[in-house]
Amino acid sequence: MDEPTQPAAVPGTDLSLLGAEHVRLYRETNGETGYLWNGVPTLLLTTTGRRSGEPRTIPIIFTPHGDSYVIIASKGGAPTHPKWYLNVEADPHVQVQVKADRFDAVARTAEPPERERLWREAVKAWPNYDIYQSRTSRRIPVVVLERRS
Repeated sequence: MDEPTQPAAVPGTDLSLLGAEHVRLYRETNGETGYLWNGVPTLLLTTTGRRSGEPRTIPIIFTPHGDSYVIIASKGGAPTHPKWYLNVEADPHVQVQVKADRFDAVARTAEPPERERLWREAVKAWPNYDIYQSRTSRRIPVVVLERRS
């Protein structure tokens, strides 16, 4: 059986910088290229593959929240969680890069009422999250990345 496909991008979204190329350019330039994507800030999130044990890095939109960062496990509104989120559930210890700042963090899924407050903040930055939520019956997780000392 074929894997379900990810929903189409929201019209007007520039998808010219994605995936491995986004990660490569972000790393090489310390975020000078890739930090802003479609007008919103992105960070690099490195998780440990829950099956492979290998590091997996993705660029992802974030919302700053005090000394932490909030990311959304939207997968464009697909019916399943993104692989990075499944990796975080298995091992919440992650590495984060925001521009040239690289650090270890612990990821946690926000629960109500914090989740709803953080969701509203994320939607202010990237309104497409509400579109993604309308595409799926799953409750899209809101993840807080807390810097480790």
